[in-house]
Amino acid sequence: MTLTPPRRIGQSALEVAPLALGGNVFGWTADRAESFAVLDAFTAGGGNFVDSADGYSHWVPGHTGGESESIIGEWLTVRGARDRVVIATKVSTHPDFLGLAAANVRAAADASLARLGSDHIDLYYAHYDDPETPLEETVAAFSALVDAGKIRAIGVSNYSAERVAEWVRIARSGGFHLPVALQPHYNLVEREFETNGLRAVAETEELAVFPYFSLAKGFLTGKYRSGADATIAGASARAEGAIAYLHERGRAVLTVLDEIAQDRGLDVATVALAWLQGQPTVTAPLASARTVEQLDALLATLTVALSADELARLSAASRPA
Repeated sequence: MTLTPPRRIGQSALEVAPLALGGNVFGWTADRAESFAVLDAFTAGGGNFVDSADGYSHWVPGHTGGESESIIGEWLTVRGARDRVVIATKVSTHPDFLGLAAANVRAAADASLARLGSDHIDLYYAHYDDPETPLEETVAAFSALVDAGKIRAIGVSNYSAERVAEWVRIARSGGFHLPVALQPHYNLVEREFETNGLRAVAETEELAVFPYFSLAKGFLTGKYRSGADATIAGASARAEGAIAYLHERGRAVLTVLDEIAQDRGLDVATVALAWLQGQPTVTAPLASARTVEQLDALLATLTVALSADELARLSAASRPA
């Protein structure tokens, strides 16, 4: 099968396959061996973009943050893969490096570089807005990291459209490096990105968009069809989040996903991700896999494109009232 051509990350020189592998599970629900297997299969299947954050997975008892980056870094070293993979990570949630003050951004970047075993981060995100720090200070700190060669490009995650536009304005007026990427919450049952100004600013500023929760906490895999499914899954927080979408619109989305998946011989998750890949401004959806078996449906999107009719049917079924 022919792989979908790579896509450029905004106005940067970075090019990635149209699927980003989420590293949030590495060192958490996926141990070292499982993480290595997933990373091996992902790259063997045509993927080249791995997304992490310095805070993953500090919420787990006994963890301190940085576990995901450490496993990715070890894998990069063992496999000699640094030049073959684009690495994104984020700052502001590690317990030792909270917020986006300039000194914290510099220290957190150095700590991430050490865990990744690399001299540069390809795409570095401000993970969450920090209202306690002047945005001018944060913008300048990120730009200085580019000048120092420690990061290649700048991204913004979980910011409002107004704050993204302000970041760009400050960067442009101050002669700082501009952001090239945006990471919002966006999927077939969460479409506020289209109307809250974020897509508009992404279009205006030519930002590459990498949606997270692309499969709506598992709902868009088709795994959760009733409350009983969540019970079978162990009533995890993710399962509970998934069954929250079992409303009329959510069920309508599953119906169309099922129809297209059956017609095309695809997994439901593949179709849901392919819809995102076909949306304006989206460069690659983010999705995680704990096992190689879970990865198969994700990698299938690298060889699949939905027709205009299929995209339209899904958009109509998922359109908010």
